[in-house]
Amino acid sequence: MKLSKLALTSFLLSAGVTTVASFQQGPWGTKRNIITPVVQKHGPNEFSSSRQRQHQDLYASVVDTPTSTTISSSSVSGLEHPPIFPFGKGNQATDVDNITDMKHILGGKGANLWGMSSIGLSVPPGFTLTTECCDNYCNDWKGEIPPEVWSIVESSLATLEKETGSIFGGDDSSQSPLLLSVRSGAAISMPGMMDTVLNLGMNDNVVKSLSTKTGNPRFAWDSYRRFLEMFGNVVLDIPRSKFEEVMDDLKYEQGAFEDAELSVEALQELVKLFKGVYTQEGLAFPEDVMEQLRLAIGAVFRGWMGARAVKYREVENIRNLLGTAVNVQVMVFGNMGETSGTGVCFTRDPNDGTQELFGEFLIDAQGEDVVAGIRTPKPISELSKVMPEVYKEFQANTDILENHYGDMQDIEFTIQEGKLYMLQTRTGKRGGEAAVKIAVDLVNQGMISKEEAISKVLPEHLDQLLHPRFADVESELYKSAVLAAGLPASPGAAVGRVAFTNEKVVENGANNIPSILVRDETSPDDVEGMYGSEGILTARGGMTSHAAVVARGWGRPCICGCTAIKVNESKGELLITLPDKSTQTFHEGDYISLNGNTGEILNGEQLVSPPSITGNFKTFMDWVDATREIGVLANADTPDDAREARKNGAEGIGLCRTEHMFFQPERISQVRQLILGNEEQEKAALEELLLYQRMDFEGIFKEMDGLPVTIRLLDPPLHEFLPSLEDDAILSSLAEQLGSSSADLIEKVKAAEEVNPMLGLRGCRLGITKPSIIEMQTRAIIEAALNAIGDGVDAKADIMVPLVGKVEEFRIQAALIRSVAETVFEERKTRCDFRVGTMIEIPRAALTSHKIAEEADFFSFGSNDLTQMTFGYSRDDVGTFLPTYLKENILLDDPFVTIDQEGVGELIKMAVKNGRAVKPNMKIGVCGEHGGDPRSVKFFCNEADLSYVSCSPFRVPIARLAAAQASTEKKK
Repeated sequence: MKLSKLALTSFLLSAGVTTVASFQQGPWGTKRNIITPVVQKHGPNEFSSSRQRQHQDLYASVVDTPTSTTISSSSVSGLEHPPIFPFGKGNQATDVDNITDMKHILGGKGANLWGMSSIGLSVPPGFTLTTECCDNYCNDWKGEIPPEVWSIVESSLATLEKETGSIFGGDDSSQSPLLLSVRSGAAISMPGMMDTVLNLGMNDNVVKSLSTKTGNPRFAWDSYRRFLEMFGNVVLDIPRSKFEEVMDDLKYEQGAFEDAELSVEALQELVKLFKGVYTQEGLAFPEDVMEQLRLAIGAVFRGWMGARAVKYREVENIRNLLGTAVNVQVMVFGNMGETSGTGVCFTRDPNDGTQELFGEFLIDAQGEDVVAGIRTPKPISELSKVMPEVYKEFQANTDILENHYGDMQDIEFTIQEGKLYMLQTRTGKRGGEAAVKIAVDLVNQGMISKEEAISKVLPEHLDQLLHPRFADVESELYKSAVLAAGLPASPGAAVGRVAFTNEKVVENGANNIPSILVRDETSPDDVEGMYGSEGILTARGGMTSHAAVVARGWGRPCICGCTAIKVNESKGELLITLPDKSTQTFHEGDYISLNGNTGEILNGEQLVSPPSITGNFKTFMDWVDATREIGVLANADTPDDAREARKNGAEGIGLCRTEHMFFQPERISQVRQLILGNEEQEKAALEELLLYQRMDFEGIFKEMDGLPVTIRLLDPPLHEFLPSLEDDAILSSLAEQLGSSSADLIEKVKAAEEVNPMLGLRGCRLGITKPSIIEMQTRAIIEAALNAIGDGVDAKADIMVPLVGKVEEFRIQAALIRSVAETVFEERKTRCDFRVGTMIEIPRAALTSHKIAEEADFFSFGSNDLTQMTFGYSRDDVGTFLPTYLKENILLDDPFVTIDQEGVGELIKMAVKNGRAVKPNMKIGVCGEHGGDPRSVKFFCNEADLSYVSCSPFRVPIARLAAAQASTEKKK
């Protein structure tokens, strides 16, 4: 993207030459030479002491004083954009929308820091190293920052020093030390998955200078110990537990329960102990602050390829990003005493969408304390009592941000001695119920259009809404099972076995065992276990902790901060203190249930009930249906499936797999008799199967009254119905049924086996070689339709011939179907409409669709088989190599989940084009599993121009939403 000349003139670092036009004073009180003085005003109740007033007035100039910049052109080889962009009031581009659109370069955090600056909010200044730098750092730069980029970092830092009147590494009484935060920020939010370093710029000399300048030695030493721990863990890969053990021991010795209770002397001792951890690990803490900055920037860039970040992108299907940006920002401090604090807040409740602030804060703390779940914070509403003026300003800011971005925001803020600073805003992750309510409310409040609302709800959100809930939370059975309660951090019902580690969750998943991940607190390293679990339970952490935010994004029920539980991972035990103060112990593998809506933990496996589409959900789906331009049908094989599909908004049945009707014990025995019996036994079996099929079809027609029902004739290889040669009991019973010996039966079974059955006697080949099967199925369909019509039902039958490769195959089958139908009409003295079409699932059929269209009434793509035959992959065996193919980027997606647009997609587009060249109004759809995949649906709508998609009944609402989103995107 090319920036306007006006926007470029505000990019401080295009050349690294900056002229500062107006600055006032540094954050710790050191006066600077200034060109234009700025007078900062504050209300009478904003500060409680003269020292606070001094610090605040001094620091206010950092965010409230505009600057002008003079920039000459320069460039870095291999980068399309300048490597660094400044932000902060006075440094933002006038072309604000241009910057907002540059999330792919600045990352979401960097772009939104620009955005908040542009609307006048108090944002500490800083600069952003672009995602292009990350991409080059991880590749061409080979893990080093080149000199030409580093020189721009140095000049950017010099600008911050001038703006704040502080010195990075300032270590004498005449200098105010400048401390920095170094934060990641990708174009798509990845909460907790990448790295942050706070208080950067501390060393043995700076801590003393900071102590003197602020008159607050406790704050200075607390900041130093925090930096030592975070730098050691994030940058040098020292396990955080090493620092935590040292700190816990010291707190025990000091009799301190909270970190804030440690004295200055204790913090000084802690700094020494933390440096000892470095020594034990064979590492040295770098006293050179520029080296600290270089290492920290590199660590954040490297974090893009860290295991947890890679796993998160895999889970979230995040792709095609350059990397993470790095935001270097002047620190503001929430750990300066009782008038300072930090917090995280959503502008609406991310669980249910209620329009009220939903957040938490801590007094005398820094941001990581809140999101890491180390301390259980206070609800944001209590801030109104502790700091009413700050709370009032914060409320106003949240309204400004919601109106500016047109969506619910997730905000991080810090209060430094009574002054509010906004550190981050981003579109807030939310659960399914909240997503729909927020979308509906934003439309009703006139903030967005219905089309915009549709784009804000993700398919995964609807998936969450379609999950079961607990059946009856008011019943005595439910209430008696409640063991304890914590904070309801993410809604929904979860039932599973207790698991204490990622590894156990993964192991359980491989064995189809549901897990509840139970932890004292989660960390970003738990991403695999969190994703693989049914729900998450933690003893510590709040509603905005890492566990809560990630769980909501993934639709996992989550309960945090449950003080009634004690987790002993080494023993594999969960101890729960019950309401009567007695205790109950659970071991790994025991069942528990979580109610993420109420925060209740329940004993055992609780009953769940299906969801319903009502209220805001129904309103939203009405908008969806009015917007989409493609039909959504369902794959349904029974009347129950058809009923569920219609309840979920299906406009018909796009695939009824008749073979699925045969797997009940009394039916499969008749199918086996049909395959293995003599001519008389075959005829008797067909008569029995006719009764079953007619009954099923009639039930489906009644459920889908007035909607089309597409019935696929028998498709799979007959060997799938044959008994196992290892099952003596079934073989003996079948031999008796057929009047045959077991030995003769075994020989018949062996003779019916095929070397490659998926390419053998199946589909239309079976119908051509055994026409009696097609005659029976056609009769059952037509008679069922006539019976349903006789009962007042508007039955619409579409008969689909599977696995056609040549038009001659279809012609033979269609003639037989129509002949049988005519016979039934003559017998019944009445008629009904029906259509005969085919599945396009063989590449040859796609290539010759113009010929088949001359004979067929409709097409439906069997995308599973079409993918299998186009790639030459067996979908039953693809698991042996697919993980490697994905890892090596041979494939970007599992082609059996998301349609391969380059190959299979081109066949589909060709077949549609050629088929409609013969019959312009031909109904053409897709009935494979791809019909429920949102990205595939977008292709089918906007690229392939299909009439409909068909998917499982439970994914119908998701396909409806995906189709509507595709339509709105196409209109743009």
